[in-house]
Amino acid sequence: MNPTHIGEFSALLTAFFWVISGMLFERASKRTTSLAVSFLRMIFGLVLISVLLWISRGNPFATDASPSAWLWLSLSGVVGFVIGDVFLFEAYVRIGTRITLLLMSLSPVLTGVLSYFIFGEVLEPLAVVGIALTLAGIAVVIMTRGEKRNLKLRVNSYGVFCGLIGAVGQSVGLILSKQGMGDYDAFAATQVRIIASLAGFSLFFLIGNHWQKLRVLLSDGQSTRMTAAGALFGPVLGVGFSLLAIQNAPAAIAAAIMSIMPVLIIPVNWLAFREKIKWFEVLGALVTVVGVILLYL
Repeated sequence: MNPTHIGEFSALLTAFFWVISGMLFERASKRTTSLAVSFLRMIFGLVLISVLLWISRGNPFATDASPSAWLWLSLSGVVGFVIGDVFLFEAYVRIGTRITLLLMSLSPVLTGVLSYFIFGEVLEPLAVVGIALTLAGIAVVIMTRGEKRNLKLRVNSYGVFCGLIGAVGQSVGLILSKQGMGDYDAFAATQVRIIASLAGFSLFFLIGNHWQKLRVLLSDGQSTRMTAAGALFGPVLGVGFSLLAIQNAPAAIAAAIMSIMPVLIIPVNWLAFREKIKWFEVLGALVTVVGVILLYL
């Protein structure tokens, strides 16, 4: 394992960013539609990532990426952003953040299986224990939360299906990104994924004639602002650091750390909404922390 733990720290940052973006996108989607939010956030994301690359690399576009990188990263963008995230945002709306995140916690397991067969990544026994503890702690945190005004337990079969497809899309998207990225700049690779997703969304909107949904979203100033803010923390910073994570750590370990979002929501809800913290949540959080610590050893 990389002694600097760049991959693990990047995964931890990813989880923080995704908590923020998930809450913003959930609220924006409730005011309009998840499909329109998904498309608009990628437009904002392309603008923001281009500015970031211009500042950091002196070139606003990933023109130095190889044809192979463009192929695999483009596939990753379509699978992860267009297919996976459309279903993920629909799950946020139908079953709420809490249950959606529980379903998304299955992603590290699938990622680990895929990375074993594709990249030959074999985890040490301590890492396997760490992943198991991390996911167990996450499950305890999610399932012991009572119904709250801001994170309600709302389960329906289509919402669960959407959450599962979102988890699969995230796992496959990560694997495709790792395959195409190599040692290429993670944030430039993120831009390639965004460009491919915009092409996919445009085709989807054109075939289904969904443009009116986008116009409705743009007419809602508050939802548009939340989508723009979510784009910064999601497709730009969140996804950029997630690629940096899988570039510098085994994919299963990075995915497990990125899945601790339900634990990170606890202090956010306590500070923002004054929700009471239950001892089961504390126990689950402690188990998760122990699991994550083991992944750093």
